[in-house]
Amino acid sequence: MRYHYDIVIVGAGPAGLNAASAAARAGATVALLDDNPRAGGQIWRQGPGHAPQAPLRDLLTAINGQSAITHWPSTRVIAPLGPRGLLLESAERGGACVSYERLILATGARERLLPFAGWTLPGVTGAGALQALIKGGVPVRGKRIVIAGSGPLLIAALATARAAGARVAAVVEQASAFDVARFGISLLATPGKLRQAVGMTRGFAGLHYWTGSIVEEARGDGRVEQVTIRRGRDGRRVVLDCDRVASGYGLVPNITLAQALGCAISAAGEIVVDDDQRTSVEGVLAAGECTGVGGAELAGVEGEIAGLAASGAAEGRAALDAQRERWRRFGRRVETAFALRDAARTPPADATLLCRCEDVSIGEVRTFASWREAKLHTRCGMGACQGRICGTAANLYFGWQSGAPRPPFSPAQIGTLMAAAAEPPGLTDPLD
Repeated sequence: MRYHYDIVIVGAGPAGLNAASAAARAGATVALLDDNPRAGGQIWRQGPGHAPQAPLRDLLTAINGQSAITHWPSTRVIAPLGPRGLLLESAERGGACVSYERLILATGARERLLPFAGWTLPGVTGAGALQALIKGGVPVRGKRIVIAGSGPLLIAALATARAAGARVAAVVEQASAFDVARFGISLLATPGKLRQAVGMTRGFAGLHYWTGSIVEEARGDGRVEQVTIRRGRDGRRVVLDCDRVASGYGLVPNITLAQALGCAISAAGEIVVDDDQRTSVEGVLAAGECTGVGGAELAGVEGEIAGLAASGAAEGRAALDAQRERWRRFGRRVETAFALRDAARTPPADATLLCRCEDVSIGEVRTFASWREAKLHTRCGMGACQGRICGTAANLYFGWQSGAPRPPFSPAQIGTLMAAAAEPPGLTDPLD
């Protein structure tokens, strides 16, 4: 089947939802695509026992009242088609081809996972992944959990785990105590964020909050049972018993589709946009964490600006521009406070797996000069995740840049690929 909309939005998190609402108010027909069955993205993820948060509930109410918006849940972008088309695979509609006048990328960010000895044991996940699992119904009541890595995501994971009845033994933050304290003081400039932080942490009552520390090793028989933490400048080791380890070192923009479309990408790995959230590709805009990680508030404002610009109604938005700059300043403070230090940037021992999909160790790849060479000789990055995890770690450890992704971006049914093949001449075959 083929569908056409004035505006197609990829991603139904804060940026995508606000973009859809703004564009529809301006009279555009909108398709809102997301690979999750429910809107909200990672930050507002819903699930059993996890009703929509107030900001999401308000947005959904506004969007549900606009007939111009068509929500495509459980839908993945498989490949670009021609100059202004996408090949999709939808749980509800099957393989489909969608064309558009303008495209808004609100693809968000994904978690940065960094390897350590034992990180492939069952029970070891990302910090954001722990949140997703809990909201998806995985029971953690009474479980001993260690949350590690860097940034505000650790605090969000702490709050979610505690609310689900878990016993959080420690939060292990790689940033220094000075940087964390300075960031805490800076929250006085954003009282809402300060109240949110206090509510999430409860003053860190009942747990260890260790700064300048990293997880060095996880051990267990069949699943994680203990974790070794290296603390402070002296590098002393502390061993904790645990049932789960959730480790995430911040977020990296999700730019797969932007790269495939030829959008300019900054040295920091973000989609480059102008003041109207337009990318370097005609008809393509981007908003939210894919243009730079800055939180839900920034993503929402950028999404609204993108929706207005895409629908030709960008006048009179001085207040939105001021909000965007305010939240960008907040994002820069987060980036500065939780910048990865040497301990996190240093590769672990050679025997540690870098690529979990293809069982390739750090030692097997470190002798190569580039990501491409490592892939050719070891199959690193050629497994199910297509290098999304190991490629990010290799970039941090070795400075390697991964090439533009090749479609299909996800495993696809043969019927979906046949839908693309049935398109009229002029649309690009996704397998070319």
